Amino acid sequence: MIIDCHGHYTTEPPEHHAFRKRQVEFAEGKSEAWPLYPEIDDSVLRATIEQNQLRLQRERGSDLTILSPRASGMGHHVGDADINADWSRISNDLIARIVDMYPANFAGVCQLPQSLSGDLKPALAELERCVDLGFVGCNLNPDPSGGFWSAPPIHDPYWYPLFEKMVELQVPAMIHVSSSCSACLHTTGAHYINADTAVFMQLIQGDLFGAFPDLKLIIPHGGGAAPYHWGRYRGLAMMLERPSLGEHLMRNVFFDTCVYHQAGIDTLFRVVGPDNILFGSELLGAVKALDPETGFSFDDTRRYIDALSLDGAGRHAVFEGNARKVYPRLDARLKAQGR
Repeated sequence: MIIDCHGHYTTEPPEHHAFRKRQVEFAEGKSEAWPLYPEIDDSVLRATIEQNQLRLQRERGSDLTILSPRASGMGHHVGDADINADWSRISNDLIARIVDMYPANFAGVCQLPQSLSGDLKPALAELERCVDLGFVGCNLNPDPSGGFWSAPPIHDPYWYPLFEKMVELQVPAMIHVSSSCSACLHTTGAHYINADTAVFMQLIQGDLFGAFPDLKLIIPHGGGAAPYHWGRYRGLAMMLERPSLGEHLMRNVFFDTCVYHQAGIDTLFRVVGPDNILFGSELLGAVKALDPETGFSFDDTRRYIDALSLDGAGRHAVFEGNARKVYPRLDARLKAQGR
């Protein structure tokens, strides 16, 4: 089967966006009333999914999408811990409803209620709640400030309570920032890729997997700049007297295939190799356009992988095997479905 590890619910109903607007206004002091979330009928959710993510899943030939809330909409820099907890719960509950409607097509990954206060206790509680709902992973924002990098580096003990909980629950995290607060950093074109690259370097600098050998992290968007500057990072690891990248990181770090041209995918596979790559498209995400050079959508990433000369073992690893290994709760879910 073909598992897409990187999908977002970016086609939310208008009522959902209207609520968030009221919530932000409350957080900014423009409204005195705590907003109440409206009732949204299942038929509305079905329409948003069937006309978009589910339709494209079928057209492009994948079987299951790991679905999470809109990444740019997480907005951890907005409001306090209570606002973030409320918004994360609401966003995750929508994902849970969609997964319950289409259990063969989607599996849930949750948004964590991170905030500028730095208190991770709400994130631990929401992660536990979502795992109880059947979620298989989480998205972890290494920069809740939205581009100002006020949080400690990812290898810092500050993050250890979250990593301990993730290992306990057997869930991985996809490293994923939210929207950018800086006019200098375009959200999807700069901020996302910068964060992926920054976290890879942070992991080199620290020894996170010495402390958590069973922790699994996915760095999306093809690993940011890391695979395309592999020599730089190999050299920096040597200068910092760290082990080789293969020994230090690559037993625990995986990249997805959200790279939107053939040459980029070719480089990713040549440098990193299929054992550390999960198929992903970011559907529906950053680039919603047809590539005039190919006539196909930029984010139709399966086409790039099909064009590679992968053997059967490599294809199975990228399309299915690695996802089952990195997401053990997904593997258990699929086995329970007879898949």
